[in-house]
Parts: sequence; C-alpha cells; structure tokens
Amino acid sequence: MSPDADGAAGATPLDPDERNGLKHRHITTRGELDQLEQANIAGGLAWLARRRKTDILTEAFMRELHRRLFGDVWRWAGTFRLTEKNIGIDPLDIPVQLRMLLGDARYWAEHRSFAPLEAAARFHHRLVQIHPFPNGNGRHARIAADVYLEECFGHGPVDWTAGYSLQSMNERRAQYIDALRAADAGDFEPLLAFVGL
Repeated sequence: MSPDADGAAGATPLDPDERNGLKHRHITTRGELDQLEQANIAGGLAWLARRRKTDILTEAFMRELHRRLFGDVWRWAGTFRLTEKNIGIDPLDIPVQLRMLLGDARYWAEHRSFAPLEAAARFHHRLVQIHPFPNGNGRHARIAADVYLEECFGHGPVDWTAGYSLQSMNERRAQYIDALRAADAGDFEPLLAFVGL
C-alpha cells in the first residue's frame, strides 16, 4: 500500500463499508487489517496442508476455503456477497456461475483440455470475474487455482507474486491487473505469460 497523506504506509483509515462485518473492532487502518488477514491466510494454508483430500471442485469447498482464509477476520467469510460491486457478476447469478465454472474446471482436468498452467489461469480468471465474496476474492482465487493445479494435475503452484506483494500497487500487481483485464476482453496471452506459460 502506498503511504497516505501523512506518509505512514498502511495507515489509511478503513471506511465504514470495510469495517462492516469485521470481527475485531480495534482494527482501524488498512495496515492493521492486512496483517490480521495475512495471519488468517497463514492459518488457512495450514488447514489446506493437513486436511483430508476431498473433491475441491464443489461450491462447498470454495466456500469453506474462503471461510478458512478469512473467517478469523470477517463474519461474512465463506458466504456469497449480496450486493453489487464495481467488479463481478450480479450477486443473484453467483451460485449458478460458480457451479458452471467448477464443472468446466472438472472437464478441463479430466480431458486435459489445456496445459495445467493454462487451466489454472482460466480457472483463476473466471473465479475473479464471478467475484463471489464481499472481499478477498483475488487471494482466494489464487489459492484455489494452486489447489486445482496440485490436486487435479499434480502440478506445483503458480509464482503469483514473483517476490512482490499483490496487496499493494507495484509493477507485478499492475501486470496482474492488466492481464486479468485482457482476459476479460478475450485475450489470455498476458495472463498465460503472467503464470509462467
């Protein structure tokens, strides 16, 4: 995150919408929230590593993954958003579109329709496009794509960050956003390059 007016990185105050559903009322800045979410994500990744392998291409798994990644921070973690955002589909369409994506992803894996990294990039893009949750969609989609790679293809994870943080604006994040926008327009080449294909 870039510094705010007083120069303190991460000191940007949370707006009322961001605070809605926050379990920890003492959190007042973006930097504090980022630290809390990162600790929760670490716990979610630990859960992923020790969980019994189940079918990941289900709505239940996608919701549980989001809950595990963000449930210590947000009351609404794991529940689909009910409001319009500046990104994402109509909230009423989320369950149907998510099931369609999961069915497509299953087909891609079973029939090897795409190389593993391309399948993961397409899966990630559509999950971000659907934007099922109020927040945390990019992080959830990146982790879900890595789980998809591992469990459906036996492939290692994508190096999403390449040593940068995708939570703050930098060259890597700009490339990531540009690649997603290009994929929105039907050009997957930048996203495929981004994931290393």
